[in-house]
Amino acid sequence: MSMGSDMYRQQILDHYRNPRNHGELDDPTFSHEGFNPSCGDEIEFDVELADDGETVENVAFHGDGCAISQASASLLSQELPGMTLDEIDDLDRDDVLELLGVEVTPMRIKCAVLAEKVVQDGADIYRGEKDLDATSTEDDE
Repeated sequence: MSMGSDMYRQQILDHYRNPRNHGELDDPTFSHEGFNPSCGDEIEFDVELADDGETVENVAFHGDGCAISQASASLLSQELPGMTLDEIDDLDRDDVLELLGVEVTPMRIKCAVLAEKVVQDGADIYRGEKDLDATSTEDDE
């Protein structure tokens, strides 16, 4: 194992044990939850947008799950403030994997991308582009 890889593993454990932006917002612009049935991960994101209705001002999340899903949510929660809804739409699996900094096995990809999908779907629901109660990784390839 390389020293860089070990550093990222430690980062994942740190974000899992001490998640950033963990909790709930008092008055979010939108909230959305999602789950990964294959691992049992559950995450809910609260997002507060700035007055322009497009830029993330504040974010919080809570949930339960494996180290990868919770660390991914914590890391993503640090990246979201200042992003626009369009920039959130542009996020993809590679962006999340880059945040994690380690190779994720195919079985754990759904764990890693759950937070990204929850925030993207929440933004789409807020804009009236989707209508669903919760995001699931069940249909992901």
